[in-house]
Amino acid sequence: MNVFKTRRERKAAANGSGASTAVPSANNSIEVGARGTTGYKEEGSNDAKAEAGKMPHVTMRTILMAALVAMGGFIFGYDTGQISGFLEMRVFLEMFGEETTDLAAHPSGYYFTNVRSGLIVGLLSIGTLIGCLIAGPLANRFGRRTCIPPWCMVFIIGVVIQMAVGDGQWVGIVMGRWVAGLGVGGLSVLVPLYMAETSPVPVRGAVISCYQLFITIGIFTADCINYGTEARNDTGSYRIPMGVGYIWALLLGVGVLFLPESPRHDWNHGRSDKARTTMSKFYGLPETHPLIVNETQEIQDIMEATQGDHPWHEAITGPRMFYRVALAMALQTLQQLTGANYFFYYGTTVFAGVGLDNSYVTAMILGGVNVGATVFGVYMARHFRRRESLYIAALWQTMCFLVFASVGQFVFKGAEEGSSTAKTSGTVMIVFACLFIVGFATTWGPLVWACISEMFPYRYRAVAMGFATSANWFWNFMLAFFTPFITGDIQYAYGYVFAGCNLAAFVVVYFFLLESSGKSLEEVDAMYLIHVSPRKSAKFQFDEETKRHLSTTINTDAMHLQGRGKNMRKAEEGGQGGVFHKEELENPPPTHTGPAVASGAA
Repeated sequence: MNVFKTRRERKAAANGSGASTAVPSANNSIEVGARGTTGYKEEGSNDAKAEAGKMPHVTMRTILMAALVAMGGFIFGYDTGQISGFLEMRVFLEMFGEETTDLAAHPSGYYFTNVRSGLIVGLLSIGTLIGCLIAGPLANRFGRRTCIPPWCMVFIIGVVIQMAVGDGQWVGIVMGRWVAGLGVGGLSVLVPLYMAETSPVPVRGAVISCYQLFITIGIFTADCINYGTEARNDTGSYRIPMGVGYIWALLLGVGVLFLPESPRHDWNHGRSDKARTTMSKFYGLPETHPLIVNETQEIQDIMEATQGDHPWHEAITGPRMFYRVALAMALQTLQQLTGANYFFYYGTTVFAGVGLDNSYVTAMILGGVNVGATVFGVYMARHFRRRESLYIAALWQTMCFLVFASVGQFVFKGAEEGSSTAKTSGTVMIVFACLFIVGFATTWGPLVWACISEMFPYRYRAVAMGFATSANWFWNFMLAFFTPFITGDIQYAYGYVFAGCNLAAFVVVYFFLLESSGKSLEEVDAMYLIHVSPRKSAKFQFDEETKRHLSTTINTDAMHLQGRGKNMRKAEEGGQGGVFHKEELENPPPTHTGPAVASGAA
């Protein structure tokens, strides 16, 4: 078997793979050759085309699964959208705000301090941070699907707490949102995880991107419901939108019981027949199809290799895992720091400059643009490369923020309210705000979830995704809490900070992220292990013989590890053949019969 044995050989192979220049991915048009002998036909060959023709592009079962499970994203989006509307509701202000005599600035006689509004909005994110860290280990033990209903129940309990608090008990609102955040955080790990392990390779990116799509739909739905209830003179103005949140949690919690467990989790817990049947139904192929047979064999190989005790910290200390976890956390951090939430926060002020004074109409306009663009983002996840889409969008978003911040800080801010200058500059700012949202919603919104779901091996996937997602929620809280203070001091110049963050996002993606579209999860893992150059990863291909044996050669799950913590290292397996981890072994034995270890993977 032809395998990579030294760093020198790996580098030569990677450099010879060719650079990627175009965004559209030719591999994504079929993407059938994911695993096994039959699945790895030369692209364009008659055999490959014949076999690809037998495989449906997407089955109705996959569509229904994506729509139902992505309800986890809808729950988060709905909760986010409703709380931003509550802060402007007169009844909510009177119930939980502070009294003031400054009626010019606060006509209702009540207002929220920066600290109180920051805690009400941001404590959800602290709950989500904790929830996503807990969800990973629980998912490994009890199952991906099995853990979803309990987290839905936690969210419902949080909503009950918020609805039950009385006049002046704003701390109860904060604590209720913290509890609801635990549920949202758990679902933010389980939903992309379940999608990644259940979806067929050709549509995996699009299915995972539905999580972000449903977040935007949830925000827009909450904006519309808030618009319909904000004029009420009783507590129904905010309790009705809260109560509607039950519907989405119940739909997901009950509906997921009718879906199968992740096939990889089933197989790893002795339910191989059930796993094979699940794969067959989602792929739309018979269980005897070569693609199903070879994929299940890979899962079996990985199951045998991953037996034993693997504590959570191996998700950081495992082979090349620190690099991947750090990269995933950086992507999730930068998803927040691109500045999408900033536009929603400042949208009311900008729209007021051109005569739109109703903040709920403002929210619906921005939310509608967000939803429409994310729908196209799901299409892009299916037909375009992840890497190039992300770094090109980062440059686009930088440009949008530079224009927005410059016009706002040097023209709009000093213009007289209602003047032609204010209206013209406000219109320019609105246009570039919408252009930014289009860029974010088609790329950084959905694709980051797809990328982090694809870069980890099965052994560490749940825990590593928990770490990555926690970074998202941490910065979500930081922005929600501190943005009122920062914008109060530097106003529109805050946009220059986000422009810099978007440039940093370009650097991270361009130099560190490997292309994963059109590749199996095992191939992506192997590419990280052998240090494939990110800039050449789009066209990188393993040779045909290596592809057929990835589950036992260049594969993190096939590695035997010795020790724990800082002392953990790959076991000495040179005599067993495969890919050697000791760089000085230039002439390993020719036999390839046992589990293998990827060279230079630490």
